[in-house]
Amino acid sequence: MNELNLKNFEEAAETVKRVTLPTKLVYSESLSRQTGGSIYLKPENMQYTGAYKVRGSYYKISKMTDEERARGLVTASAGNHAQGVAYAAQRYGCKATIVMPTVTPLIKVNRTKSYGADVILYGDVYDDACNYALKLAEEQGMTFIHPFDDLEVATGQGSIAMEIVQELPTVDYIIVPVGGGGLITGISTLASMLNPKIKVVGVEPAAAASMTAAIKAGEPVTLESALTIADGTAVKTVGSKILPYAIKNIHKMLTVEDDELIPAFLDMVENHKMIVENSGLLPVAALKQLDLKDKKAVVVLSGGNMDVITMSSVVQHGLIQEDRIFTASVLMPDKPGELVHVASSIANSGGNVIKLDHNQFISVNRNSSVELKITMEAFGTQHKQKILEDLRKEGYDPQVINTQLY
Repeated sequence: MNELNLKNFEEAAETVKRVTLPTKLVYSESLSRQTGGSIYLKPENMQYTGAYKVRGSYYKISKMTDEERARGLVTASAGNHAQGVAYAAQRYGCKATIVMPTVTPLIKVNRTKSYGADVILYGDVYDDACNYALKLAEEQGMTFIHPFDDLEVATGQGSIAMEIVQELPTVDYIIVPVGGGGLITGISTLASMLNPKIKVVGVEPAAAASMTAAIKAGEPVTLESALTIADGTAVKTVGSKILPYAIKNIHKMLTVEDDELIPAFLDMVENHKMIVENSGLLPVAALKQLDLKDKKAVVVLSGGNMDVITMSSVVQHGLIQEDRIFTASVLMPDKPGELVHVASSIANSGGNVIKLDHNQFISVNRNSSVELKITMEAFGTQHKQKILEDLRKEGYDPQVINTQLY
C-alpha cells in the first residue's frame, strides 16, 4: 500500500468485522457532567483480545500473499499488538513469533501464548524488542508486521473512525491514546475524509511524548527514555511512514502525567464498571484540558489488558491520592482506655479504622508517650480533615504520614 485512501478504509472496515466485536458507544453521565459536553466511550477494551490492535493485525495479514504467511510472522509489541497478531495468525493458520519487552504485564504474555504464538521477552521498552524482532525476521526469513509504522495496519485501526461516525454522525471530537501513532493516524485520516469538521486529539504520557516531539520537529524524534505506567504507549520513536498523515490530520496533541491516570482508573471502575489499562485511560485523563462544553466527544478506550497486581497497586494509590485512605500518627500516654478513646473519636467522626500499629518503644519513658499509627478510610479530603480536627479537639496532635497498606 502506497497511501491511505477511502477505498481501503472501507474494505478494512468490512474485513475486520470477521474478528471484532461490535463496541457500541457508551454514553458517560459522569464525564459529561464533569466537562459540560456529551461524552461517549468507544470500549475497545471489550474486544476479543482486550484491545483494538486485532483490527490492524488482521487487515494486514489479510493483504499478505500465501507465501508471506507461510514464512511465519514476527512482530514486537508491549502486549496488545502481540495478541492481535497472535489471534489473527491463528485465524489464518500461520505461525507467529512475538518479541515483548521484559516488563510486559504477565496477563498480556500469557494471553499471547494462549493464541498459539511463540513469545520471546527481550529489552526494557518496545524499541528494544522491535530491533530484536527485525533481526529475527532477517535471519530466519519471517514476515515482519510493524505494530504502527505500516499503512495497512493503520488502515485497519482506522475502522474505529468508520464505526464512530456511522453511530454518531455529529461527533465533534475523537480523543485517542498515542504510542507509535498507528491508531491515531488511521482514525484521524479517515475522520478527515468522512467529515473534515471532526477534530481528532491525541494524548500521550508526558514521559513518552514521542508524537508531540515529532510533530514539533516535522520528523521522527527518538526520546532518551519512555518510562511510564502506560506501558502500551511507551514508545521512544513514532513511525516515519505514518507521520506525514498524523501531522496533516491530528488537530492537537496533549500529554498527561502518570499520576493523572490513577483517578481515571478509579472513575472507570466505580462509575462505568469497566477495566481499562493505563494507556487506554490517557484520553479520559486529558478531558479536563479541553473545552468540550456543548460538544459531542468520543473517548477511545484502546485496551483493558491489565494484570491484577498492577490493578491492585493503582487502586491503592488512587484511594490514597483521593484521601479515601490515609494514615495518621498520634502520641498518647500508655494507660488503659487511651486506645479506646482514640478509636471512639475516629468512630464518632465517621472514620473506619483498617490498620493499627501500636509502638511502645518510641520513647524511653513509655508512661509519658507511646506512638499509635492509624490507617483509616474516609470519604475524601474534607472528611479526612474533620477526622483529624476532631482528634485535636480530644487533645491529640495527629500527624499525617505515608500510608502503606501491606
